[in-house]
Amino acid sequence: MQQTPSTLPVTEYLKAHIRTVPDWPAPGVQFRDITPLLQDAKVFRVLIDAFVHRYMDPHMRPDVVAGLDARGFILGAVVAYELNVGFVPIRKKGKLPFTTVEETYELEYGSATVELHTDAVKPGDRVLLIDDLIATGGTMMAGKKLLEKLGAHVMEGAAIVDLPELGGSERLRASGLPLFTLLDFAGH
Repeated sequence: MQQTPSTLPVTEYLKAHIRTVPDWPAPGVQFRDITPLLQDAKVFRVLIDAFVHRYMDPHMRPDVVAGLDARGFILGAVVAYELNVGFVPIRKKGKLPFTTVEETYELEYGSATVELHTDAVKPGDRVLLIDDLIATGGTMMAGKKLLEKLGAHVMEGAAIVDLPELGGSERLRASGLPLFTLLDFAGH
């Protein structure tokens, strides 16, 4: 029998469409590839609807959605469209053409910097910050700090996948950021 949203809980249906690639990008890493979620129109719709239904509630509705480079753009733009709110990209350094604010964060081996246009949000805007996956939490934390530098309130961070063993979701929650993830994977 084919697995459909009507025969499985949504989280299990989505999890069944995430590919695990062993030893990528380094030996011992179990990479959780979300591209199969995007390739099938029905699965993609179930994925987007899971976010949209949450944020349609008036008390959860953002003023704007911010997506983290790069897979957060895919999710964030579609969710923003469906909610009829604006979308702003948080990009890797050097990719935005206008005046920016930047935030540097630590990676496992080095550091990275993300940027946001200075006019991307207004003080007091309620922002939903979205990405595909939470691992160590560094990228989402940097995005939160950028938005807060401009006076916005990050009402929630959202992702498809949480890798709890890497500690990112715990770190983000400890910083005061509420999180919503659709599913988690043990191991990494």
